[in-house]
Formats: sequence, C-alpha cells, structure tokens
Amino acid sequence: MITADTVYGAFCDSAAQWPDRPFLNVMPETAQIYDIEAGEISYARALVQVGSYAAQLKSAGYRKGHRVMLLLENRPDYFLWFLACNAIGVSVVPINPDLRAAELSYMINHAEPVLAICIAHRSKELRKAAKSAGVDMAVMEPHGSLPHAQTDMCIAARGGDPEAALLYTSGTTGQPKGCILTNEYFIEAGRWYSAATGICAITTDHERMITPLPIFHMNAMAFSFMAMVAVGGCLTALDRFHPSTWWDSVRRSKSTCLHYLGVMPSMLMGAEPSAQDINHTIRFGFGAGIDPKLHAAFEQRFGFPLSEGWAMTETGAGGTICANREPRVIGKSSIGSPDEKVQARLVDDAGKDSDHGELLVRAAGTDPRKGFFAGYFKNQAATDEAWQGGWFHTGDIVRREADGTMYFVDRKKNVIRRSGENIAAVEVESALAKHPSIKSVAVAAVPDGIRGDEVFACIVPKGAGTSEMAIEITQWCLRQLAYYKAPGYIAFVEELPVTATQKLQRATLKTLANTLLGDPATIDLRHLKKRIKA
Repeated sequence: MITADTVYGAFCDSAAQWPDRPFLNVMPETAQIYDIEAGEISYARALVQVGSYAAQLKSAGYRKGHRVMLLLENRPDYFLWFLACNAIGVSVVPINPDLRAAELSYMINHAEPVLAICIAHRSKELRKAAKSAGVDMAVMEPHGSLPHAQTDMCIAARGGDPEAALLYTSGTTGQPKGCILTNEYFIEAGRWYSAATGICAITTDHERMITPLPIFHMNAMAFSFMAMVAVGGCLTALDRFHPSTWWDSVRRSKSTCLHYLGVMPSMLMGAEPSAQDINHTIRFGFGAGIDPKLHAAFEQRFGFPLSEGWAMTETGAGGTICANREPRVIGKSSIGSPDEKVQARLVDDAGKDSDHGELLVRAAGTDPRKGFFAGYFKNQAATDEAWQGGWFHTGDIVRREADGTMYFVDRKKNVIRRSGENIAAVEVESALAKHPSIKSVAVAAVPDGIRGDEVFACIVPKGAGTSEMAIEITQWCLRQLAYYKAPGYIAFVEELPVTATQKLQRATLKTLANTLLGDPATIDLRHLKKRIKA
C-alpha cells in the first residue's frame, strides 16, 4: 500500500524497498524504433537518473507552480522526467505527438508552460507553435542543455494538494479541456490497483505489466505506471500496438498482466490460430471496449480473462468501475458494479433515478471528489457543471440489472471514441467549417468493426460535391488536426438536420450518418487516415 503523498515519494519508497528490481523494461523492437538502449532499468538506477534530472531542473530555476510540457512519445525518459518534475513540485503537460501545429499552439497558450522537453525532430515545430501562441516557452531536446527558467512566467501555486499534471482531453464544446490532476489523483490510482481483488489482483511478488497504450493518457500514465510503482513491479511500455509482433513482445517481456483497448482483441482474433496462442505468462488483461461477440472466444483462445472496466480522465480511480469479480458477465458489454468506495446513480433526462440513464459517480465517504481530477483549468463553469448536484456527470449512458450489474450502452455526450481517442465532434466541425468549399458541416460517430467509432462528416458543399473534393478536404483536415480526428467518411448532403432555430439535431444526425454509411454515394476516406511524420 502506498503511504507517500506524492508520486515521487511513492517511487522513492519502492526504490528503497526493492532497489535491484526492474522498474522499466524496454523491448528491443521499441529500442530500435526510438534509437535508445534496450533492456531493464532498475529502481536504483532510475532513482539516480531522476535525481540528476531534478537537480538540473532546480539549478535552472524551475520550481513549484511551473509547468513543463513533455513530448517524448512512449520513451522511458517520459516517466523519469515526470518523476523529476514531481520531485520539485513542477507539473507536467503531456503532449500527444499526433497533434498538429494549431492544436499545439492552443495547448501552449492555454497551459502557459515555461519549458517543453521534446524529441529532436519535433523541437522546431514546438518552438514555432509557442511563438504563434505568444508564449515564451523554452524547448529542450532530451539530454540537451537545460535553459534557465523564466521565473516571471510562474503560475501561482494552487493551494492544497499540488498539481502533478495538466492532461488535456476532448470534451463536447470544441477545444480540449485541461484536467488538473493532483498528486492524490495518481496516488489513489496506485492504491486502487494494488488493492484490487478478483481477477485483477496484483501482488508484490515481481509483477510485470505490458502496455502498448500512449503514456500521455491517464490509463498508462496513472494506472499502469502507479500500479507497478505501488507493488515494486516492472512496466514494459511499447511504442504502440503492433498486432503481428504483439505476442512475441508479451512472451519476451515475461509479463504477468496487460492493458488493452477494444481494437486490440479485434485485431488479434483476426490472426490465424496457433499453438503459441497460450504460450505466455499473462494472468489477466484490464481494459475496455472489447467487441461483445469476441469476448468469450478471445478468453478461450488465449487462456486468460479480460476484465472490462469504466473510467474517465476526470474520474481517475475515484469513480472507476470494473468487472473484476466472479461471476462475470461475458459478451454483453458489462462493466461490473461499483465497489464500496464508489457511489453511482443512473438518471433519466429529467434527472430522476432510473435503471437506464446517464451514469453519475462520486467517491464514497466524506470527500466525494477524492481521487477525481481537481477541475478544468481556466474553466470553473465547466467544472461546476460537471459536478452539478454533488455528483460527477459522466455523459455516458448505462443500464443496470436487478443484481446491480451495469452495462455500457452509449455516450450521451457528443464525443466520438476511435481506438481509445476521444474526439469532440464540435472540434472537427470547427476545423472543417474553415475549408473554402464547405458551406456547413456536422460530424457524428458511426460504428467501426475494428476501431469502435469512426468520424462521419455530413457536408453541405459550396457547389457540387465530388470524390475529389472529399479527398482534398480530408487531406486538408489532416494538416489541421491529429490524423484520427479527420473524417473517415464524407457524405455530401443538401441540408443538415436542424431545428427551427437552426440548432443541430444531434440524435437525428446520428441516425442520418448511420443510414448514409451504406449509401454508395458516401465516400470512404479511411485509407487516408495515417500518422503524418513531422
């Protein structure tokens, strides 16, 4: 059990107890992609490196109240710099490397960081984005010379539990919101995992976890990382998910547990069955979004259970719900039932309790926000709205059966969930609306057998809509937004479903998009959605 009150403190405690144990493991394939050293990094060795980074930061004038951006992809240095910043009270701002110039400028302007630690080939782009944002942010490449802090840019310390990270997540109102994550947020994530029972139980007996998920998201950064810190375990973070080599990585990493998103089981089940399918040391997988039709077949084929759970960046461990206790309901999108530390309600559109409605959660006990985010940075109104009535409103529709088991149904919020990334429809619409060939546009989610959701754009064009125009619009969008936000499908329509007051009818739009998905005139652009190399 973690007793420290900071991320760095928890790491130091584990390093003192298990100095010779492996802390981080870099697979050869990941090392080759990143051109870094492969192999294991012990707790003792990591502690020395973290201490060196912290000393450099302190000497250069960085202090509590500063924010440092981290654009390091899934390199182990990400965790070491995070710990070093935490050691001196500096908050980190994780950057999704798929973001484009305008998105980076927005984040820099909003977060007001004083420094970015960035992989070499993105440093020029970050400097340009900072200049565009009007923020005097220094940019340092890993192992480069650390520039001195501009102390006059220091953000005033926010009282109480200090901020450990500012993590941006897509919402329903356009630009991403900055979620303030405190030390308590990370500590509670580690405590939740280390105290979990049932099939997700982990021990202090040399646990090893593998994840291909981005460490700039809360799943890997808070849960995977803090779980291993809590029990003196070893974390293997791959650069990303590679279906063809996944099981080789799992076997060679000697992992005992793994984290997944629904896209992963779908791809793995598409491979030819092999006698090697059960040749691994995995006891369980923890994740969300598996195709219900594949759930039982996956467990039978690969020989371990997948524990489906529910959480958001905002809820952290304070509102996590997980189907980790037997008997589990398999193949029906069950997220289990809340444990004794979580209170949950389902409410209908009138706000009345129901067995089918929006999920509301809070922590049990005297502090209903324990383990949750501390709020949206520079957006108290959105924070108050999310916590209306003393409950966190998740925007997810859930149904509950008589035994208390909950099942995920859909999203009430206008958010598209593609391969684990939350995409705000309004953000995509705002970007597309700037294209000179578009008169009006609306975006909705349509189902995708591999990625969960895909982005579908209904466009009223200026003039005749053609496949060439659709391709040009998508290529243009790929230069404005992260690749996964671009339309996977475009349908040119004469008008959008709006009310008499010209308000977009989202429910009607969703039905329209799903109908148009099978229309031969709809243009499939998914092949264009590829990561753009800087």
